[in-house]
Amino acid sequence: MRDVVYERVKKYMDAQDMIAAGDLAVAGVSGGADSVCLLHILWRLRAERPFRLAVVHVNHGLRTEAGADAKFVRRLCEEWEIPFFLREADAAGYAALHGISTEEAGRQLRYQAFAETLAKMEDAMAAGSFGEQEDVKAELRTTAEKKAVCGRCRVAVAHNAQDRAETMLFHLFRGTGLKGLSSIRPVRETVIRPLLQLSREEIEVYLTAQGLSWCEDSTNGEDAYVRNRIRHHILPFAEQEICSGAVAHMGELADLLAETEDYLSRETERLYESCLTEILGLRLDRLKNLDPVMQKRVLLRALEEVVPYRKDITARHIEGLLALAEKGGSGSLSLPCGIRAYKEYDTLRFVWAQEDKGNVPQDAGVTFTLWEKEAIPEDSLFYKKEQNIPENRYTKWFDYDKITTALLLRPRKEGDYLTIDDALHTQSLKRYLINEKVPKKKRDALYVLADGSHVLWVPGYRTSSGFHVSGETKRVLEVHYEEKKKDCTEQ
Repeated sequence: MRDVVYERVKKYMDAQDMIAAGDLAVAGVSGGADSVCLLHILWRLRAERPFRLAVVHVNHGLRTEAGADAKFVRRLCEEWEIPFFLREADAAGYAALHGISTEEAGRQLRYQAFAETLAKMEDAMAAGSFGEQEDVKAELRTTAEKKAVCGRCRVAVAHNAQDRAETMLFHLFRGTGLKGLSSIRPVRETVIRPLLQLSREEIEVYLTAQGLSWCEDSTNGEDAYVRNRIRHHILPFAEQEICSGAVAHMGELADLLAETEDYLSRETERLYESCLTEILGLRLDRLKNLDPVMQKRVLLRALEEVVPYRKDITARHIEGLLALAEKGGSGSLSLPCGIRAYKEYDTLRFVWAQEDKGNVPQDAGVTFTLWEKEAIPEDSLFYKKEQNIPENRYTKWFDYDKITTALLLRPRKEGDYLTIDDALHTQSLKRYLINEKVPKKKRDALYVLADGSHVLWVPGYRTSSGFHVSGETKRVLEVHYEEKKKDCTEQ
């Protein structure tokens, strides 16, 4: 049984091009059955093809037995001669700071740890100090990967078939489209999921046959989380009362829907670009010529540029935009987060919230200009800044493509934070202002330019390192903040 499972996973990995010789991979290992199975299969695979492997274990600080789990994973790595990295995190504090659930905080912290570890491994390899077996090193030196420090960077996580089915149902019940029903992907950018076709039962049979033990997370048996209730009640009922193999069938459907969504996404992007007239403007004559399905997708694509979170966009908003596009004359429609859509002649334009008077201080004005980097005029302040003349405190430049939501000029609020260095470490805005000795009365009157809770700029003070223009920048957003001067004739 163990060889059947191993060969099946290896075949799946090869079909999805997950790991090739010379790649650099970190595996997220909690110590549970799924992650121990993942690590053992990767360890066996490394004996067949040369790639670099390390383990990251994240202690979220949420369970009393977490320390024992870390020791268990460390012992496995010592036995199998795999580099081990332990990351301690405060998931509860991170969740409170960013206004998210502890479950989401844990996910974000794990992927941050994976990225940091990959960067350290790359540095170690460049210095020739990455701890690997000598035969693996020797083989790598004789392969095509010799021309580069390493191949691709990969993050291996241990989602299984039940995880994929749970996610599909979770999205379905809450309301979703094809993308949500596609559920968990086998490969998403650098993240790979080698066990996605295996059931939890198959994983435990494999571990037992290999004589391996694992840790049990006490929270997995609880029904506190919605996903646990789907796992404990809905999926077993489907398997036992509706169709044996229901979970596998859902995985097959997810693959089919993912292929369909990928094709439609490429087509949507092409049509969206053909309808664009300016920043956040769509040509209605072209939009109306599209199939109704693609009209909706193009409008959704446009809304994703300005609405902070896709979950805030509903079918009602899309239907409202279609109705606005069809009506004669001019008109407008309110959208989430204070954004408005305006129909003017044959153009549909989206206005960010900071352009509405209610969201901008009455004694200030903001001007936005979007440049393709190559097209920035050489007499602009941007180039003067690059020539190291004194920086204009009220004109700043940002990498437009790093902005993930709608920019808002708004009063500061709880949970706001800045990226304070090139390593992307963060600091709460409140702590930054206190450190800068900004008086409380002045702090309370400040407006900030923000992407969700991530502050790009505190006018008059600093900008966030996370949005700085770099050599990789393609589009530059120039923002000018101006305090309107009062009329001196006023009494």
